[in-house]
Amino acid sequence: MAAVTNRAFRQLCCEQWNLGRGLAPNQAQAADLAHVDAVFVTEMITARAVTARNPKTFNMLQFFPGEFRSVQLYGTDPETLGEAARILIGEFGVRHIDLNFGCPVPKVTRKGGGGALPWKCDRMEDIFRAVVTAAGEIPVTVKTRIGIDDEHLTFLDTGHIAQECGIAAITLHARTVAQGYSGKADWPKIGELKAAVSIPVIGNGDIWEAADARELISQTGCDGVAIGRGCLGRPWLFRDLALPMGVDPYLPTLGEVADMFRRHGELLCEINGEVWGMKDLRKHVAWYFKGFPVGGEWRRQMQLAATMAELEALLAQVDRDAKFPAAEIDTPRGRQGAPRKVHLPYGWLDSRTLGGEEIADDMVEGG
Repeated sequence: MAAVTNRAFRQLCCEQWNLGRGLAPNQAQAADLAHVDAVFVTEMITARAVTARNPKTFNMLQFFPGEFRSVQLYGTDPETLGEAARILIGEFGVRHIDLNFGCPVPKVTRKGGGGALPWKCDRMEDIFRAVVTAAGEIPVTVKTRIGIDDEHLTFLDTGHIAQECGIAAITLHARTVAQGYSGKADWPKIGELKAAVSIPVIGNGDIWEAADARELISQTGCDGVAIGRGCLGRPWLFRDLALPMGVDPYLPTLGEVADMFRRHGELLCEINGEVWGMKDLRKHVAWYFKGFPVGGEWRRQMQLAATMAELEALLAQVDRDAKFPAAEIDTPRGRQGAPRKVHLPYGWLDSRTLGGEEIADDMVEGG
């Protein structure tokens, strides 16, 4: 999730996962994908920006101590993606690359990238082979969607081609690009993909609570789950996911949420200083405190807090014993919106192959 899953948020989520596993919060993760039980992936990084050695992009490639280094990589050109993979592995110690073939944002799809790219089977195969070759022993996975829209489904072709090219696993967000983040995730499609391929299938979409994750696995037989919007303002979701089956979910009091929010701010300030950290924290206020009795004026002041001292003074004002709002349990968070027209390159849907055509390459600016 762009501008959310930076080093600070990944570390916070990992600390919660470790607590659920009965481990020390700062315990290091396993050294390879085959043994790590939870992977915390970076924001989407563009391959062109990596090969251009863009300082803003390189600054995004920060990892917390002991982290299993996993990067989500976006691009449209096989050669550029392969070179980016070599840089990430050789210079940043990355141990896992996840290719983004699911982004529904118009500035991405109109270039033939993200969720639009799987329609072109030949280009998709070229990318898979280029990155798998460049990565060597480092595993490469892919995240995709059901298709562009209901009339242009791609997930089964993507799964088969990924398997043939040596992709280690595939994550399916059970929505089309046209849906964006609206409507309901079509979980049965995850089961359909699981039945069609032999590589691991990770399910994604509408996982708001740990119980949703368990239900998704039960319904589809998928090998694991990917968490997106469900953890916005709720890093403790990973604690719940790590707990044994049958254990009640963790519903923190307002005081406990305040402590976690403070920890988030502390970690953000460690990355690029207090000025940047406090500004970046502002977008998280609504997610963390949704439904709690804190008042509009308090929320406004939190949005204006410029130092950790100001933040701590405001957090000291809350009713620490206030219980978690029951109305917020198992409810959507983050972007939702409505279905919309997918922006694609001219003539994109005329053929399932790209042939010798060139498509617009990805952005060079940081990200």
